Amino acid sequence: MLEAALQDKLGQVRHDWTIDEIRQIMDQPFNDLMFQAQTVHRQNFNPNEVQTSTLVNIKSGGCAEDCSYCSQSSRYDTGLEKEKMMAVQEVVDKAIAAKEKGATRLCMGAAWRNPNKKDFPIVLDMVKMVKGLGMETCLTLGMLDDDQVKQLKDAGLDYYNHNLDTSEAYYPQVITTRTFQDRLDTIDKVQKADINVCSGGIIGMGEAHKDRAELLKTFANMHHHPSSVPINLLVPVEGTPMAHMRGKTDSFEFIRVIAAARILMPQSYVRLSAGRMELTDEAQALCFLGGANSIFYGDKLLTTDNPESDHDTVLFEKLGINMQVAKTHLKSEAKSA
Repeated sequence: MLEAALQDKLGQVRHDWTIDEIRQIMDQPFNDLMFQAQTVHRQNFNPNEVQTSTLVNIKSGGCAEDCSYCSQSSRYDTGLEKEKMMAVQEVVDKAIAAKEKGATRLCMGAAWRNPNKKDFPIVLDMVKMVKGLGMETCLTLGMLDDDQVKQLKDAGLDYYNHNLDTSEAYYPQVITTRTFQDRLDTIDKVQKADINVCSGGIIGMGEAHKDRAELLKTFANMHHHPSSVPINLLVPVEGTPMAHMRGKTDSFEFIRVIAAARILMPQSYVRLSAGRMELTDEAQALCFLGGANSIFYGDKLLTTDNPESDHDTVLFEKLGINMQVAKTHLKSEAKSA
């Protein structure tokens, strides 16, 4: 069991977590961890409701970054062809289809180091058009400058995704073309503009257990917790430096990260994200029990496979889980603190 002083703090919104406290939470007996995570979850969310997002790759391939896991890097031969920016109407059509299947948010991703001047106005139009459908909007475009952040705010963007991927210490083993601080700087700009941040990490890239704890510590000690925290399980892609990493992560370790994230960030959505194809239905059920309450819905996540919508529907029926149909609990900590 946890020390009494730490036990009393569970469920509180804090920004001063120590690595020792986080390790105590993550490393305790599995049943205790799950019970605590579910308790915290019920204090803040409907435990039988999951928010669903659909991810659309609006511009794929040709990225200048060297992220060792990514099929879209121009540095690796993964068989992925570089494609032009998707037309606005095509994005709108995909948004309509996603909404009809139950998604409440459209996440649009472009394989950029940072947005270019030619295509950025098109992205702004996409945001405005998708919002016009009554959906939440999310973008992931790489690093941003202050003017781009302002334009996104003016366009009505709801969320900006910018993952940290791993701990600061392990980060150089994964990416060398931009720094960990670069990512933190972009997140800071977005939060200062009062745009919700979506930021998470990837489990299974060869990092140690302590790196997972350090990653969670970075999120949990931000001035405002990310509104959404996607936890990804590495999907090894042939042609990337991490192609050999398949099956290297125990599912119980992955679930521990989900549960710890829920305890450390009580009011954030914790998203069970990429890598769900690697998990059994039973493992996914434990993730939901541990506090995951958001998923990507649809058969593709950028360039990797995702469970088909029909499979998710059947799983939800078995578990008695409902898809969130409206913005019933969009409680970013910035607004509730």
